[in-house]
Formats: sequence, C-alpha cells, structure tokens
Amino acid sequence: MSREEFFNYIKTKDYFISLKAFLDKEYSNYVIYPERKDLLNAFKLCDINKIKVVIIGQDPYFNKDQAMGLAFSIKPYNHKLPPSLINIYKELCIEFNNSLYMNFNDGDLTYLAKQGVFLINPILSVREKEPLSHDIKEYKLLFKDIMEYIDKINNNIVFILLGNKAKGYKKYITNKNRLIIEASHPSPLGANKGGFFNTNIFIRTNMYLKEHGLGEINWSNNSLFNDKL
Repeated sequence: MSREEFFNYIKTKDYFISLKAFLDKEYSNYVIYPERKDLLNAFKLCDINKIKVVIIGQDPYFNKDQAMGLAFSIKPYNHKLPPSLINIYKELCIEFNNSLYMNFNDGDLTYLAKQGVFLINPILSVREKEPLSHDIKEYKLLFKDIMEYIDKINNNIVFILLGNKAKGYKKYITNKNRLIIEASHPSPLGANKGGFFNTNIFIRTNMYLKEHGLGEINWSNNSLFNDKL
C-alpha cells in the first residue's frame, strides 16, 4: 500500500473526520504547532515503504519556531536546540567516541528522514505552551493505524522507543523482521536518571541494518554530507 493509498483508506474513517474537524477549530482559535502545512512532514520527507528506522517521540515542541512535523526536530536556522535534542546529539558523540561530527547549532533532522528514519510523534499537534493539549482519542486511533500499516511492511526495520509512552506502542510491533530498542526519554528528566546515555542505541541500529544488507544511517548532521542527499 502506498502512502496515498494509506491516507485514502483512513480519511473516510469516523475518527479521521472528527480529527480534521478538531484541527480546523484548533488552528482557527489558538496558536498551534507545527504549522498545519507541516503536520505530515514525517510522511512527506520519508518514504514510508522504504523505512529503515522508526523513532517514536511524544508530542511536538510547544514553543514558537521549533516544531516542524518530525519528532525531536526543529525548524532550520533555529540555533537554540531543545534539551531533548541536545541530549540526542550528546549520546551520538558518546557512542561514536567523538569521531562523529555533530553541529549543535543545527536541529533540523530532515537529513535523517531522507535516509529512511521515520521520526513520528503519536500526537501530531499541540497548543502553544500547552504540552499534551492534543492528547485526544482520535490521534490514538490514527497512530494505531500508522503502526499497523508499518508492521505489514516486510523490510527489516529498527524501532527506537524512547520513554515510557513510546514503549507503550511496542504491542503493535509484531513483525519478526524487527529490532526493538528501548531507552529512557532524552529529556533531562528522563536522561539524567539513567537509561539513555551510553546505551549505544544508534550503534546497535547500524549494526542491525548492516547485518541485513541495508545501508547504515549516517547520524552526523555535517552539512557537507547532507548537501549530497
């Protein structure tokens, strides 16, 4: 099933019609992130049928000029990285013994999406400065359909579940061609309690991809590399 076929399939469902009506009202009456045109960037920037890695977040960043439709990613040219993304970059440096170049002034993860990393928040939108304000049943039903759709893809895929909420979706991963990696959420509250740093989640991901004849992910956001994607 193509991306277009998937959305044609779900757009007639009652929950999807209800979700659209909810978003129409929310975007009309409140400041909502990300911009509506960016809501489905995870699907636009990553070919869902060529996914290598799925990273599940929570809900979008709720501050101005951050959320852009990819989990943990922020808009280009916004040089102030959120703490969760800083910790992800720190872990990448730890795992690769500082041999991996990470630009801490660039938080746009589009370069990963283009390599087959599906960065998805189960909740796609949020009111400004109101975390989890769009934690509604319609998004739960949508994400269930997304997970079940991905589970039917027989490619080898790595699922990285960061934090307890992400781990709750493990029940939808039933395909045997999967590696499931679990860790704490990279937010300071989660990461500083242990279970995120020094977990080798990114090295383990690449090892699995290599073992199954798939191209490894270049986790570096070195612009000289990204310009070639």
